[in-house]
Amino acid sequence: MAKQLDYSTMTEIFRRFQEAEAEPKGELEHVNAFTLLVAVALSAQATDAGVNKATRALFKKADTPEKMLDLGEEQLIEHIKTIGLFRQKAKNVMKLSRILVDKYDGKVPSSRAALMTLPGVGRKTANVVLNMWFRHPAQAVDTHIFRVGNRTGIAVGKDVEAVERAIEDNVPVEYQLHAHHWLILHGRYICVARKPKCGACIIRDLCLYEEKTQ
Repeated sequence: MAKQLDYSTMTEIFRRFQEAEAEPKGELEHVNAFTLLVAVALSAQATDAGVNKATRALFKKADTPEKMLDLGEEQLIEHIKTIGLFRQKAKNVMKLSRILVDKYDGKVPSSRAALMTLPGVGRKTANVVLNMWFRHPAQAVDTHIFRVGNRTGIAVGKDVEAVERAIEDNVPVEYQLHAHHWLILHGRYICVARKPKCGACIIRDLCLYEEKTQ
């Protein structure tokens, strides 16, 4: 595990990320807060591409919790059966849709605590929704961010919550809103798990990873 980078180095890293892509976007397709919530919940242990393929037709039929309840669990399963753990995820989507209708007037709440009471919604899912829809500087730590944070020294921690806190504590405030997207995309396409593409990395000279590839 690398040591935590200093503030000036962190500032330069995120300046470069911002220069390369000023407004990084998440790759899950959605049309509103509800469809984003459902897409993120479905993406656990699945790829964004796989979720998008399944939800394009689904969201044309059910883009609100009311319409999802009208669609019903069996029809939902037909749409998402290519996604891992689809039966449990379908149950969770139906349950959270019912709660949103009954308790929140069909609206997705903008509170992490409220989001985390919904079936199938953990801290990471809540943080993605808070960040992407409500534009809160919430840090959703996935396997990519956990790897990149520890490998580079950008956000060092023994578990995902420690890495989340490291981002909050060490990334300059002006970069907090987009920090998790820059790190996810960097981990997904450059700082990959087995053979990181160090030759194409814009922060290669600042990263603490000792086993850099050519």
